Amino acid sequence: MVTSSSRKEEVQVSAEDPPMEILDDFQTIEYGNTDAFYLLTKRLLDVVISIVGIAVLLPLFLLVVLMIKVEDPEGEIFFRQQRVGKDGTLFKMYKFRSMVSNAETLKAALIDKNEAAGPVFKIRFDPRVTKVGAFIRKTSIDELPQLINVLKGEMSLVGPRPALPDEVDKYTDFERRRIAVVPGLTCYWQVSGRSNIGFDEWVKLDLKYIKERNTLVDLKLICRTVFVLFGSKDAF
Repeated sequence: MVTSSSRKEEVQVSAEDPPMEILDDFQTIEYGNTDAFYLLTKRLLDVVISIVGIAVLLPLFLLVVLMIKVEDPEGEIFFRQQRVGKDGTLFKMYKFRSMVSNAETLKAALIDKNEAAGPVFKIRFDPRVTKVGAFIRKTSIDELPQLINVLKGEMSLVGPRPALPDEVDKYTDFERRRIAVVPGLTCYWQVSGRSNIGFDEWVKLDLKYIKERNTLVDLKLICRTVFVLFGSKDAF
């Protein structure tokens, strides 16, 4: 299990590790800024911005709820899915439901259509996505209920996106380093191309954040996320 500490650890190359060209920038990995003042500031930002965000976005939330219920009156409004948090802890992540109610049971039949590299599963034109779902996924509105996860402390505003347990089970030791910190609502991947970025590059961006994170980096990523939130051509 990966643990967070301020010390630097040498990368040990094994049969499961990626090629050396991927490791070049990560010969030493510092597992995040563990300064108490930074961590306190980060948590205060999470709480304050999440409360303000939920209050400001409440009319939008109500509109999305109405749209989801009109399209599928019998379906759930929210989609709750188990995700992996810091150091492998599990939690339920919230999203507005963007797929048909039995989407998880249909996933097995679509595995061969996966368009993402690595352990991630993504399909650009996923047949399970509803009409309302296509809109809220394209605009990333479906992710906004994760502000609740942030308030609960299960996620942060900024951090590596939380992975599924079956994805983490397939991680190499190198890739597991992305779960060394609290997962986030946004990150470098979120503002740098998202689904158009391969998994290896995605991991490198997450490790870049873990090495460099501080209050200024977090604020910059939050601001960049606001600008790319609606209508990102890279979201699917």
